[in-house]
Amino acid sequence: MTDPANRRNFILQAAADLFPGYFALVMATGIISIACYLLEMKTLAVVLLVVNIVAYSLLWLLLLLRLVLFFGRVKDDINNHLRGPGFFTIVAGTSVLGSELLIVASQFRIASLLWLIGLILWAVIMYSFFTAMTVRENKPSIEGGLNGAWLLAVVATQSVSVLGTLLVDYFGAYREPILFFTLCMFLLGSMLYIPLITLIFYRFTFVNLTTISLTPPYWINMGAVAITTLAGARLIIAAPDWPVLNDLMPFLKGFSLFFWAAGTWWIPLLLILGFWRHVYKRFPLRYDPQYWGMVFPFGMYTVCTIQLARAINFPQLLVIPRYFVYLALAGWLVVTLGLIYSLLFKRGAAA
Repeated sequence: MTDPANRRNFILQAAADLFPGYFALVMATGIISIACYLLEMKTLAVVLLVVNIVAYSLLWLLLLLRLVLFFGRVKDDINNHLRGPGFFTIVAGTSVLGSELLIVASQFRIASLLWLIGLILWAVIMYSFFTAMTVRENKPSIEGGLNGAWLLAVVATQSVSVLGTLLVDYFGAYREPILFFTLCMFLLGSMLYIPLITLIFYRFTFVNLTTISLTPPYWINMGAVAITTLAGARLIIAAPDWPVLNDLMPFLKGFSLFFWAAGTWWIPLLLILGFWRHVYKRFPLRYDPQYWGMVFPFGMYTVCTIQLARAINFPQLLVIPRYFVYLALAGWLVVTLGLIYSLLFKRGAAA
């Protein structure tokens, strides 16, 4: 790969083939960094922050190249029922990185800019994707067109809510309008989860599920409710400063706990299904960018449990994240090693 022409071809090929959901790498790294910071592993949190800034920058470079040089592929992806939802990781990755910068590095200005970018991206991707899915002809069946990646629409929505609620202390006179907006985003994300998870649960239990179709994004079944729990917990913590949220406190606590319980219920089932896929059915375990969509829920469950324990004043819950964070770190390390191996293998082949 010392030949400049080979390097250029490798970069262009990477941009052309960029998986729409690759920003889940940023989501996973960012939320695990936040988890480490909240659990007093601050050096590791900063290291992950640096890694995430580099990853976010490189992914945006590849995405911009893809938009300029390979727009036809982008258009095909946004019209694809299975690949299209991956674009929501751009929104969630941007917002999670903003939250990470605010919590780990106290970078309010950059976090605010990322929130605005995330909000614009949310509007563009949300309505582009659902419009494309609605007007598309020859739609696939539920079996052929639905998987856990559709819940990334929930994750993207709640990520904007979480970052906005974190930023309200810095906006002074705009505090109440921003809290109203983030409350509405929390409710919108909750609304999206309910019909989507109903269809996914139907797909699980009444449609044949093969080892090929049981992809890692099904872990977002848990990740989506985990980030919804986090969004609710952050609103509960912010409630004393706004009467409207104070009035909604019983609802927010009950709904947030409901979503946390749902996320907790998913974990054993998804682990069992993973065992069935890779051990019982011996499906090959090799690197796939979709595995970042499995790492992210582990980190998000860790963080949401910490914040829920604080929000409802139930410190007994904190025993869970103290151990769960190591599962998240182990998953991140394994998938990162898989990514490095995959890149080295591709570069070697290209050379």
